[in-house]
Order: sequence, then C-alpha cells, then structure tokens
Amino acid sequence: KTLTDVKVCIFFLQIDKRHQSKDSIFFRDGVRRIDFILAYVDDPKIEGEKKVERRREFENNLAKAGLELETEDKKESENGKTYFVKIHAPWEVLTTYAEVLNIKMPIKENDIPCAVETPFNWVAWPFRLPEIVMHPEPDYFTAPFSKERQELYLIDDENTFFSPSVRNRIVFYILTRCPYGTEEGKKKFGIKRLINNGTYSAAYPLHDCQYWRKANDPKCENERYTLYREWARFPRFFKEQPLDLIRKYYGERIGIYFAWLGFYTEMLFFAAVVGSICFLYGAFTMNENMSSREICEPSIGGEIIMCPLCDIKCDYWRLNSTCETSEYSHLFDNVATLFFAIFMGIWVTLFLEFWKRRQARLEYEWDLVDFEEEQQQLQLRPEYEAKCTQKRKNPVTQELEPYLPLTSQALRFCISGTTVLFWISLIIASMIAVIVYRLAVYAAFASIMENTQTLQPIRGLLTPQLATSVTASFLNFVIIMILNFLYERIAIWITDMEIPRTHFEYENRLTMKMFLFQFVNYYSSCFYVAFFKGKFVGYPGSYTYMFDRWRNEECDPAGCLIELTTQLTIIMAGKQIWGNIQEAFVPWIWNWWGRRKARNNPENLYGRWEQDHDLQNFGALGLFYEYLEMVIQFGFITLFVASFPLAPLLALMNNILEIRVDSWKLTTQFRRPVAAKAHSIGIWQEILNGMAILSVVTNAFIVAFTSDMIPRLVYYYAYSTESDSPMSGYINDSLSVFRISDFLEKNRPEENPGNFSTCRYRDYRYPPDHEKQYTHTMQFWHILAAKMAFIIIMEHVVFVVKFFVAWMIPDVPAEVKAKIKREKYLTQKILHEYELYKLKQKLCEGRTDASMEKVVMATEGKVELSELM
Repeated sequence: KTLTDVKVCIFFLQIDKRHQSKDSIFFRDGVRRIDFILAYVDDPKIEGEKKVERRREFENNLAKAGLELETEDKKESENGKTYFVKIHAPWEVLTTYAEVLNIKMPIKENDIPCAVETPFNWVAWPFRLPEIVMHPEPDYFTAPFSKERQELYLIDDENTFFSPSVRNRIVFYILTRCPYGTEEGKKKFGIKRLINNGTYSAAYPLHDCQYWRKANDPKCENERYTLYREWARFPRFFKEQPLDLIRKYYGERIGIYFAWLGFYTEMLFFAAVVGSICFLYGAFTMNENMSSREICEPSIGGEIIMCPLCDIKCDYWRLNSTCETSEYSHLFDNVATLFFAIFMGIWVTLFLEFWKRRQARLEYEWDLVDFEEEQQQLQLRPEYEAKCTQKRKNPVTQELEPYLPLTSQALRFCISGTTVLFWISLIIASMIAVIVYRLAVYAAFASIMENTQTLQPIRGLLTPQLATSVTASFLNFVIIMILNFLYERIAIWITDMEIPRTHFEYENRLTMKMFLFQFVNYYSSCFYVAFFKGKFVGYPGSYTYMFDRWRNEECDPAGCLIELTTQLTIIMAGKQIWGNIQEAFVPWIWNWWGRRKARNNPENLYGRWEQDHDLQNFGALGLFYEYLEMVIQFGFITLFVASFPLAPLLALMNNILEIRVDSWKLTTQFRRPVAAKAHSIGIWQEILNGMAILSVVTNAFIVAFTSDMIPRLVYYYAYSTESDSPMSGYINDSLSVFRISDFLEKNRPEENPGNFSTCRYRDYRYPPDHEKQYTHTMQFWHILAAKMAFIIIMEHVVFVVKFFVAWMIPDVPAEVKAKIKREKYLTQKILHEYELYKLKQKLCEGRTDASMEKVVMATEGKVELSELM
C-alpha cells in the first residue's frame, strides 16, 4: 500500500511539473522567458547522424554566444516525435546585441504636449478604441542603446526593459549568423539553412497567450488576446486600428503595412462616394440618353439592318436587338465619367502625398527617423555571406567583406532577365489564345442564340458579344491564377540565384519581378479591350483577320466601354473573392487538420510551443504578398476607373474585410512572426507613384477612344442639324452604309431572308454610290483630331494640378519636424550632461590630472553649444 501511494504521488508530481512547464511562456523555473523555439524530429533513417551533429554543433555555438537552452523531450510532445528547444536571451546578451543592432531605448519620458482636443473630436468617439489599447506604453525620448551608459536609460526591470518583439529580433539575429560546422570545405551557418536541409523543422517566437482568453500567469502581457478582442474580429470593422500595439507585438514592418492599408481604405471612402454619385447620375439620366432611345425606338433602331458580326454563319440583325445593352452602357459612359477620371487623377496624388505625411509621423513616433542608414549596414544577408567566398575591403568601413565578382553578377542577371522575358511572353501568348477563343466562339454563340428558343426571352440582354466577353473573362481569370501560381516559385528561384547583397535588395528585386509579371498578367486583357478591340476591324468586304483566319472583333454599337466594365468587374471581383478565400480558409483548414489529434488531450499536455508549432508559418514573404495584392487592386481602381466608377466602392468593401481577415489570420492562424523594422512601405511607394502617372494616360485614352463621348461631342457641336434636340440623328450619323452585293464570297452570309440590299456598320466611311466609296469621311478625321486634342489637354491639366498639389503639400508636417529637432536636442543634451556627470564623479574620486580637466571643460562646452543650437 505504501509503494502504491508513493507511485500515485510521483504521478501527480509529474502531471504538476508538466502543467507548469507547458502552459507557459517561461522556462521550467518560471523566471526565464522563452524568446525563441527550435523544433525538430529525430529521424535516424534520413541522414540521422549528420543532422544530430549539426544540431549539437549549432546548439553548442548558441550557448557560447550566451544564449540559454532548455529541451523538451519528444516523450513530452503531443505526437511523441518532436523535440522542442527553448531559447532564452539573458541580460548580458540582450545589452550586447542591442548595441550592435543600434536599437533605440527610452531615456526620458516625452515632455512635448499632445495635440489639443478639438470640439469636433466627439464625432470620432464611436470609432475609437480605449486609450490603453491605442497607446499601451508612454511616449519616450530614445537613444541608441549603450552598455557603458546603462544608468542613462529608464531601466525599472531588466526582465521587461526589452519588449518581447525586441528580444525575439535579437535572438533571430544570432540564429541567422550562428555557425554549425564546415561541409564541402565551406563554412556553414544560419538557422535558415538548417531548416531547409531538414535539421530543424521550425524556428519561431511564441505568442504570449491563447487568443480567445487571457493567460493564468500574471507576468504575461496578454497582448495577443487584446489584439484579437479589439482588432481581429469583424464586428470591430468600424473601429480604428491599435497601430502602436500592433507595432509593439509584431514589429514595425507589420505595423507600417496595417497603417498603410488603413490609410488607403480611409482615402477610398472619398473616391467611393464620388464614384457612387457618378454612377447614380448615369442611372437617373438613363431615360434621357438620346443614343439608347434611338437604338430602342422601333422606327429608328428597329429599321436599321446591321451587317453580320462574323463570316458566313452570322445573319443580318436589327440594331434595336442591343437596346438593353446600350441602356446599361450609359451607366458608365456619360459626362460624369469624364469628371470622375479627372477627380481620380487628383485623388491619387492626394492619397500619395498625405500618406507621406502619415508615414513621417509614424517614423517619428516609432523611432525610425534614422533607420535607413542602420538598415543598409545591418541587413547583409547570411546567404550572401555564405555563397560569396571572395572578399574585398569596404572603402567606408575599411573592413574585408564578401562580394560577388562582376562577371558572375552579369551572367546571373542575363539568366534572370531571360527567364522573366520568357514568362512575360507566355502571358502574351495566353492572352492571344484568349483573343482567338473570343473570335472563334462568337459565331457559335450567335448561332446558338439565334436557333435556341429557350434563350429568346433574354436575347436582348445576353447578346453574342456579351456572352463571348463574359466567358472569355472567366477563362482569362483562370489562366491568370494558374500562371500566378507557377511564376511565384520561378520568381523566388531566380531572385535567390542572383544572390542579392542585403535583405533590402532582395525584396526590391523580387518585388519588381513579381509586380512586372502580375501587371502584364492582370491588366493585359483589360488593355486589349480598352485600346485594341474594335479599333482594327476594317469594313465589310475588307475585314482585318488575325493570322489570316479569324476576323477581328467589333464593338457593340453603343461602344466597347460596357465590355471593359464587364472584364474589369469579373477579374477584380474574382481576384478579391479568391484572395479572401485563400487567406482565410486555407490556413484555417490546415490548422484544423494539424490540431485534430490534440483536441482530445488535456490542455496542460498541449503546451504553448506545441500550439504555436501547429499553426501556419507566416514566412519572410508573407507581407510581400499582402502588399502585392493591394497594389494590383490599386491598379484596377486607377488605371481603368473611367470605365467603372464603382471600382473604388468594391475596393473599399473588400479592404474593410481585408483588414479584419489579415488581422484575424495573423493573430489566430499563424505563428508569431519575427519582429522586423521598416521605416516605409519601401519600393511599393515608387510603384504606386508610377501607376498614378500611368493612370492619367490610360484614363485619358479610355475616355477618348473606348467611350463614345468624343464622337457625341463632335456631333453635338459640329454636325447636329436639330436645334431643339441636338443629339437626334447621332446613331444614324455614326453608322456607315455597305452594299451587300459588294461582299466577298468568304464574307457573304449564307442566308438573306429579308432580301436586304444594304447593311450598316459602325464607322465613318463614304457610302457605296460616292466617288470615294468606303474611304474615311472628313468627320472621321475631325473626331480623331478631337480625340488627340482631348488627350493632350486632359493629361496636361491633370498633370499640372497633380504636380502643383504635390508641391503644395510638404512630405513632413511642420510639427513633426519641430519634434524631431527637439528630440535630437534633448537627447544630445542628456548624453552630454551624463558624460559631464561621469567625468566630475571621476574628479571627485581623486583621479584628476590636467587632461581630465580639459575633457570636463570640453564637455561643458558641448552642453552649452547644444543649448544654443
């Protein structure tokens, strides 16, 4: 009985020990914080001995670097296979690397008064979060950390002085540079290589608690729980984002992304309101549109016989069969479209300029003012150091550093450039294939709709042109998704092959490759419909053919703008729906599958590191794909917005959901990313600037060549004969006459049941009985001249306004400049006073000489000089 009691006591002690060690973010002693986790599966069958040796060497070197390790045996893990190595960075390591990484730490609480509350601040009250959530810690003046001046900093508790995000950033810096041996005559180092070769299965910092409830440990900050409650749930979609808390928990790089996304969404609200007003104007004036009224009028549109839209198989058709399509096209092709195109040209400038100001505020508030120089010095990639065996002296630091010979760089760039060109050519080939599909199936759709009785009721709405356009748009969307999936892996491979020197260079090169590819992939079909479709058709009897086989497409009599709207809506909406499904459901399903066995286990047997291990890895490129998705969306709402005023509204609704989906998946479905610094959105800013300039050109061309606005204005002012109704007769004027007997055999329709002698087609050409038959009329050249003049005038007006607005709005607000100067002054003064205090202390201790007195005098002079400055 005594032996049984002892066994029971031992069993409960083990359970208690496991409970203490598992549901916690601390070592077993409950004091040392877990800053990082390394996980591995010990499999002796697959290079077992080599991996064991690598791990032993790596962990020994981590211990030599000052890190403290504690291993959880595989028997303690849920699956009985995985080892977890817990890493703690002691004070000595943190202070050493904080100085190496030039991390700024608080030296004095900020005494600059906050902005004064205005009487209208109550309007924003419903959208605000509690102050403790928005500003989780006081604002401080900061200075780069120095071990020799520790007394200078506000160190209340060594365990909490460095935040968890700073701690995991320091540990990750050590992990990426720690060696683990020599293989094939080369020195090997870095946790990334060890994960790639299977030595470790994962490396990640821990979340501080479960997202749905607070931790039991009073020493836990519970920031993840706060983020989930106040930020990551959709019912909070109308609330502001807790950017300071996001930055504190995830780091500046993720914080700046959500700041940009939130600001972009706020600015979209104004564009969405104006776009909706323009759309409503088109809806309310639909019945007043003379063009669609003439097309729908039986005595006008019903009497106009149009030439067949394809060879042999297609029949003659009456113009009023496109009545509904012409009415709907007025929703987007009206005077408000021109106003909205100009408005968006100015809006995009205001967005970019005001974002620069918002970014400058964040740089100051998040201590990122001097970050650029620091980034260039510290972000040397371990892969670059490992692969570049040759070294040369840096002219600035006078130290030997690895470099890649010019010949090797040139060869790698040639291979990279050729690969990118090949894939862009593949996109163009796929676009041509879709165009061929459009040309080939049009006759089939026309025949089916003509002969199928069940489709007769909707023939007015679902025309062969629209059916072809919709199916081609869906086909194009599927091709876009497939090519994206393949090219992402190719782009990463060729960027790795180039061996960029710094993380900054790596991201910029990958960004340019991915954006260039996706720009062509997503926008090529829209450019085709906007600027090429219906422009090179020829005329009956002399049509233009692609590859001498397929006749080029014609636009609807009401114009090609409605087809561009259809194309844009399907691709933009399809991408957003598919993107949200991918972002929300895919990681949730993977996590559900990974946790299915652990659900039956007690919580104390499924610890913090195991819970996080079963989550998805955010990855180094996780944020890159988020930016890319938003920049492609930005292109849709700027490059082609003249064809679809509701595009900003769709983008606004998507982004409200996007913010919560991104925050939800980051908080609940992904491991905690390693904190990283960023002072801006990087090269994406330049891409947005380039797209803003290009959008002015594309929208001017859309209004001039894709919409029917300029031909209507020319008719209104130069060719109208009705003073009471100036637009009367426009449809008849815009259609030319063709004599059916002039058809070539390869174009002539098989049947002519109405025995028509002539048919009409959309162009400005002389009739068959004119001496210049089938050549362009003078009206055609007048319209072309008006289109070119409009493009030049609109571009110059919008560009002048854009550059004037950009010049008027300073990039950095005046109060931010003043705060930066004051902080530098106070920091300098505090540092000099500290030096003076230390020197005087030495003098008081009796260690005095003439040189020491000179140093004291020089330091006092520095203090006086800083006060004068």
